[in-house]
Amino acid sequence: MRVTLPPLVDPVATLSDDERRRTARHTSLVALGDVGQRRLRAAHVAVVGAGGLGSPVLLALAAAGVGTLTVIDDDVVEVSNLQRQVMHRHRDAGAAKVASAQRVAADLSPETTVVARTERLTAATADAALAGADLVIDGSDTFETRRVVAAATEARGIPLVWGTVQEFDGQVTVFWSRPPHGAPAVVLDDLYPAGSTGEVPTCAQVGVLGALCLQVGSLMATEAVKLIAGIGEPLLGRVLVIDGLRARQREVPLRGRGSDARLRDRASEPRPARTEKAARTLDPAPHVAPRDLAAHLEHTSSALLDVREPAEVAGQPFPHARTVPLAQVLRAPTAVEGPVVVICQVGMRAQRAADALRGAGIDATVLHGGVDAWLAAGSPESYPQPHPQSPRVPA
Repeated sequence: MRVTLPPLVDPVATLSDDERRRTARHTSLVALGDVGQRRLRAAHVAVVGAGGLGSPVLLALAAAGVGTLTVIDDDVVEVSNLQRQVMHRHRDAGAAKVASAQRVAADLSPETTVVARTERLTAATADAALAGADLVIDGSDTFETRRVVAAATEARGIPLVWGTVQEFDGQVTVFWSRPPHGAPAVVLDDLYPAGSTGEVPTCAQVGVLGALCLQVGSLMATEAVKLIAGIGEPLLGRVLVIDGLRARQREVPLRGRGSDARLRDRASEPRPARTEKAARTLDPAPHVAPRDLAAHLEHTSSALLDVREPAEVAGQPFPHARTVPLAQVLRAPTAVEGPVVVICQVGMRAQRAADALRGAGIDATVLHGGVDAWLAAGSPESYPQPHPQSPRVPA
């Protein structure tokens, strides 16, 4: 369904001569033009997070001439951030991330006002932090914060531009609880219902491609510009899914759970018979709790398959496990002989590996919570003895 929306804000009366010269290539765009640029100048955008996604978002929106940017982040710059958080520099190490946003705005768009809030957004601080914002962009790094941001924007009825990046994959969409008449109301719970996300690993645990952060952040900034100016088709009711490794993008439709049309559509959809192979592909791999691992290995004659990277394993080995990095397993899942219990640091990579193995017809189970949960449940001396046959894996 084509979604067109009216502009979020009224335009300022005029631009200064300096700003008009600086944004001349925007005003040459037929769809945006002078009026659209004046709407950008009038807009107030709140950006939650000044890291991997917030950095390109803030660079793009400051350069675009957005009038007011509120930046909310309680963190300081670390050297390991610089691979993806392009707003910061080596000299910023140890300084508040929001300070970089103020410097960037002054360098790129002297007329942009940056309101820097060195704090983590919470339910208690959301009212003050988002006051006056026409639109919010969420570039935060935990689902706990993302749910706070979503709840705050839903309560205010303002749009939320939302994106995620992990490893080589990204998502971008727009949520809006009270959009203009005729547009679908879609919120975060429609994409990720409460309790569905589990424990999401951090970038430090699974990694993230720095260049993909720029791509996703740029798309988020573009969505903000479209919403402010009332141009194009925003990603409301659509999720853009990005596969960085394969250079593929696809759209997934997303409808609000309260939509009668969605309920009718789902009720009328034909349900194909599920073959055994389809069941293995669609059903996520089962988990085994750390306390039950020894009994599971004995009962199923399973081997242990550790899909962490060699450097992680060297620092914290899991005895008796065969180490094969996730990418290698995904590249050739049929080369693994089951049954296996798949292990990683917190469980996310093990889930991906086990699902791929099951899709290839191999019996695979996930150690719930990974190595971290195992260590929390007992001492390293109590590691179980796996089945003596180590899994055959791709070289």
